[in-house]
Amino acid sequence: MAAYILDILAFSCFISCWVGYTVFARRQAKVRDCVARSLHQHRIHWMYEVITRDIRVGEAALLANLERNIAFFASSTLLVLAGVLALFGQVEKLEEVIDSLPFIERPDHFFVQIKLAMLALIFVTAFFQFTWSMRQYGFVNVMIGAAPIDLEGKNENLQRYAEEMAKVQDQAAHAYNYGLRSYYFSLAALCWFVHPILFMAASLLVVRTLYIREFHSKAVRAITAGQHYLKIERDNR
Repeated sequence: MAAYILDILAFSCFISCWVGYTVFARRQAKVRDCVARSLHQHRIHWMYEVITRDIRVGEAALLANLERNIAFFASSTLLVLAGVLALFGQVEKLEEVIDSLPFIERPDHFFVQIKLAMLALIFVTAFFQFTWSMRQYGFVNVMIGAAPIDLEGKNENLQRYAEEMAKVQDQAAHAYNYGLRSYYFSLAALCWFVHPILFMAASLLVVRTLYIREFHSKAVRAITAGQHYLKIERDNR
């Protein structure tokens, strides 16, 4: 019974870390510099430039590259999901592997299936996020194709249209980010097969890693500085 309580605490910690960090990052992005906030400003500047260009081959190539990366993760997620589902037919062999590890108690058959089901659910979530991201990038392509040309870049109506294009692209990037975050937390979930305490430690480590990379990395500082330079340059035109 004590072991089951520890498993329940570990699972609760995992869910709290994932949901809590998602809510925290979303709220903080509205009030402080981070990857999401700074890149959104870059996307606005990018779309401002798009409406001033007669030839938009470069934009098509950049968006195609983004979609190609997401398509790779979407297809890889299906392969991983197939592997996890295949393990349901090999639970006994998986238990033997886990039992062979040092300092590990004999795994419970029911809990091993629960852990596999959680892994499958994580990758299903990731697949939905990646495919939704791909669709939204497709929407951006359509909006760019429909955008009129304003060589002077002073049409306020088209500037607002550019901002709407940036919003759609931003939502596509968020979905991609959520899919990648699922991969991060799936690595933490693997630790549950070893021990609940290791599972909790891995969940906290994932949160710490995500926080540092999204709020305090050198990339964040560079992207934020670049955003300010672009704003100054645009204001001086």
